[in-house]
Amino acid sequence: MDEKYKQRIDTLRQVKQISLLGGGQDKLDKIRERGKLTARERIDYLLDEGSFVEHNLIIGYKEGMPCDGLIAGYGKIHGRPVCVYSQDPTVSGGSIGPMHGFKMYRAIEWALDMGVPLIGLHESPGARVPDATSRCVLGEVMEKNGGSVFYVNTQGSGIIPQISAIMGSCAGIAVYSPALTDFIFMVDKKSEMFITGPKVVQAVTGEKLSKQDLGGAEIHCKISGVADNRYKDEQELLDAIRELMSFLPQNADEQPPMIDLGDDPGRLTEELTDIVPSDATKAYDVRKAIKCIVDAGEFLEIKPEFAPEMVVGFARLDCRVVGIVANQPSFLAGSLTVDSSDKQARFMRFCDCFNIPIILLVDTSAYMPGKDQEQLGIIRHGAKVLYALCESSVPRIGVVLRKAYGGGNLGMGVIPAQRGTDMMFYWPITELGVMGAKATVELFMGEVIRSSPNPDETRDMFIKELEERTCNPMREAAYNPYVNDVIEPRDTRKVLIQSLEFLSTKKKPPRYAKRHGNIPL
Repeated sequence: MDEKYKQRIDTLRQVKQISLLGGGQDKLDKIRERGKLTARERIDYLLDEGSFVEHNLIIGYKEGMPCDGLIAGYGKIHGRPVCVYSQDPTVSGGSIGPMHGFKMYRAIEWALDMGVPLIGLHESPGARVPDATSRCVLGEVMEKNGGSVFYVNTQGSGIIPQISAIMGSCAGIAVYSPALTDFIFMVDKKSEMFITGPKVVQAVTGEKLSKQDLGGAEIHCKISGVADNRYKDEQELLDAIRELMSFLPQNADEQPPMIDLGDDPGRLTEELTDIVPSDATKAYDVRKAIKCIVDAGEFLEIKPEFAPEMVVGFARLDCRVVGIVANQPSFLAGSLTVDSSDKQARFMRFCDCFNIPIILLVDTSAYMPGKDQEQLGIIRHGAKVLYALCESSVPRIGVVLRKAYGGGNLGMGVIPAQRGTDMMFYWPITELGVMGAKATVELFMGEVIRSSPNPDETRDMFIKELEERTCNPMREAAYNPYVNDVIEPRDTRKVLIQSLEFLSTKKKPPRYAKRHGNIPL
């Protein structure tokens, strides 16, 4: 090797080594002392060992801004390629400068062009403030500092899965790209998201709040619904992304991966009669029923803390990925609400984008009545669910476990006029109608009952008569061809697997030509 080669190679190695240290060893050590991973350690932990290939490592080295605060490239999870970037808070606090923003844009663009998932690991205060001599106008700053990523996030929506992890504090422009992605995961007590930080809020409104009170993981997972799950530490969060990836296809043109968990497709679910009480007024945890039905009891719940009256998540039935949508009778009697409607519609639309069949487990007392729900816009939010149900084209199977009252029949896809629910099954204890038999009798026959010689006996007589006439699933199935069958609870798993196998060749129905629909947001 001649001297010129040696000199240039030595310089290259030196520059790369400096870039690998980000803001310097001292700053990296401080991050580790706080119990956090560095930006590079996050990528290494997330991806299959040794699979990460970095782009633009030496960008920013002349300005003393290694990688411009963003580590970006591609690697593999479970042997399948993904594009990934990780914001580095040791370089200008992780703020989004011109090259930082471009690298984000390019990573998402690569993912879209290659048809692979995109994972962003976020920790940024937002756009980098230009120096005092800069003559950039606001529009130029936003464009150069990452505002353009919103375009590729939007173009990729419904084509590739996009997952965001909030690893620290994110503000301003840094929260909007995650908000456009499919899933947001946060670290409990260490992650925050907000448009304006506590100091700005206090200056404008006088309200004094901590970062966690304003936009911590608990706030966004329980109250706002912005985030999907929170985890005790960064490692648990990154493990959860790897688990989620096992349920997702690479893109909208592929099927989710088939994984055999060793569960017998013909297994009977005898335990369901113990899990689900026959009395429609008694509560139970529908998650126990879900885990009884699906392969090996494995269920990845999405937004478990937000709108808990609705349970959604991913599971498998005979190796095939499915999206579960279930009412939760242990919370608000499984009523449909403003928040549950958003949660349900969003999840079903994701499943429809990525070829994931939808399983509806129905046990609802209808839409939550009251002034609060009406004033919050339950009509508009409920319409989102109807839109999602009518628009979806993936296989969809419904099982009414116990009750489906009033508008709950609409919101849970039970009404046959809604094209898209391919098969509908009832359990023998299913109750149908505008409301339950007991409530109906009290509403319409209350005066007669109270004036009768034996009110309790009269009430029981009316209830029994009404149940036989309008709440009997056998009677309903005898006249309604859209009810495929009344099944025993123990056959639920077997019936769902048989139905999914038959529906696996379902073709998308023809659509009216249009730019796009106008979902009632």
